[in-house]
Amino acid sequence: MIRVILCDDHAMIRRGIKDTLSEAPDIQVVAEASSYAEVRDALRTHPCDVLVLDINLPGRDGLDVLASLRESDAPVKVLMVSIFPEDQYALRCLKAGAQGYLNKAGDPADLITAVRTLAQGRKYVSPEVAQMLVDNLHAPQHTTLHASLSERELQTLLKIASGKRLSDIADELMLSPKTVSVYRARVLEKLKLSNNAELTVYAIRNNLV
Repeated sequence: MIRVILCDDHAMIRRGIKDTLSEAPDIQVVAEASSYAEVRDALRTHPCDVLVLDINLPGRDGLDVLASLRESDAPVKVLMVSIFPEDQYALRCLKAGAQGYLNKAGDPADLITAVRTLAQGRKYVSPEVAQMLVDNLHAPQHTTLHASLSERELQTLLKIASGKRLSDIADELMLSPKTVSVYRARVLEKLKLSNNAELTVYAIRNNLV
């Protein structure tokens, strides 16, 4: 039996993933979590083979969970799931230590395939991500300015570009407005921009939103 822990901050999404996985006789969801703290507790108290982990969590996000697992040498395999396009987050997640990446808009049957693949000790990516990996091998070695952003800085950029106020971003990320302002200042400096309007234009031109 493949033991799975689900971590997503939306209860309806967790229910949908759980219902999908319950169709497989060899997969059992042993715990659910909605935040960094809850998933850490679940991993400590429930033996788990595969962690199905959303990127966008309140406070410390899914990539923070990945970093924590890597530091602790935990044996659990991680399947990242996200609403974000593959070209924005898939490679970042795989480089951070995830064994698979799946877009939430994909076929539910792919979720079962992905969990089984990871449980067998192999990596799972969609055909689109596989093509990106091949293209990345042969592409000229140049990087965009936003490649230098930390995960939290990138989150801040995306939320500002989506029209959210700093106070709203602070609430969503469970940070102080002052901390979010610091991230915004770092983003502006690294991208060589001056204001939120320029941040939004940059995000659109680089297909980030």
